[in-house]
Amino acid sequence: MRTAMLLALAGGLILPHLGAAQSYPARPVRLVVGYSAGGATDIAARAIAQKLSSQIGQQVIVENRPGAGSTLAMEFVARSAPDGYTLLFSNATIAMPSLFKKLAFDMRKDFMPVSLVGYGQVVLVVHPSLPVKSVKELVALSKRRPGEINYGSAGVGSFTHLAMALFESLSGAKIVHVPYKGSSQASIGVLTGDAQMLFSSPAAVLVQVRAGRLRPLGASGTRRTPVMPDVPTIAEAGVPGYDATSWYGMLMPSAAPKAAIKLLSDESVKALAASDIQTRLTKLGIEPAKGGVDEFGPHFAAELAKWAKVIKAAGIPPQ
Repeated sequence: MRTAMLLALAGGLILPHLGAAQSYPARPVRLVVGYSAGGATDIAARAIAQKLSSQIGQQVIVENRPGAGSTLAMEFVARSAPDGYTLLFSNATIAMPSLFKKLAFDMRKDFMPVSLVGYGQVVLVVHPSLPVKSVKELVALSKRRPGEINYGSAGVGSFTHLAMALFESLSGAKIVHVPYKGSSQASIGVLTGDAQMLFSSPAAVLVQVRAGRLRPLGASGTRRTPVMPDVPTIAEAGVPGYDATSWYGMLMPSAAPKAAIKLLSDESVKALAASDIQTRLTKLGIEPAKGGVDEFGPHFAAELAKWAKVIKAAGIPPQ
């Protein structure tokens, strides 16, 4: 009799925990973005959050925590309770820890990739006054006039800076860096002639390209961007092996429950297969990924190794 009572009591204690695990998510999920509202990263995060909300039966709330190259958001998520209710929506910047002097977390140990949302290219555009119409002509001109040609970027260590650093490394081009405080300022700098070229998202410069105020020379990915399908990739335009593809993905604290990681990974795969999500991402210049841990895990590890080499070769000091 006593044994039966103890077993019943034990069962009563265990069942609620089992039920809690099986009912995940039991409350809203927070998706933290390290950039201000309105940018490509934020818009992509909101598109995915809306879709996931309808799939998992709980609201996925986007929370913007911009600043310090998105490291404030990274630290917040890394230090959050590893219960599956706080995720980070990031771009390729998270795979570049050597850009920062000191971080309160380890990107390799403190984060678990959950879902790779998509790939984003940048396109190399020049001011029409620059007498070049191809990547090869640009490289040749920069070698004839070293120190005379410059490019704008969104700031030291930004993806647009690193894309050009990789371009110089592989092509031998000699171009002076002019960092601005953000992509929009860099674009204005080129349009006004203060800088002569920059890497930018295709969607951000499409209107200026169509108006003839900017001239596109090459896209940074391994395939042509659907936003500008007539523009060759930089690799096919004369710099073999060039690939500076940014990406967007979701990560959780590494100690988060495996069941939560699997569920959100699986649901992300479903969301990214939906035609409405693919259309929304494509309009942003983002090529939808298949999603899931299986795709994101190896990609994240490869990106960490790749950009560490680029940053070291370019001599970019930690910020």
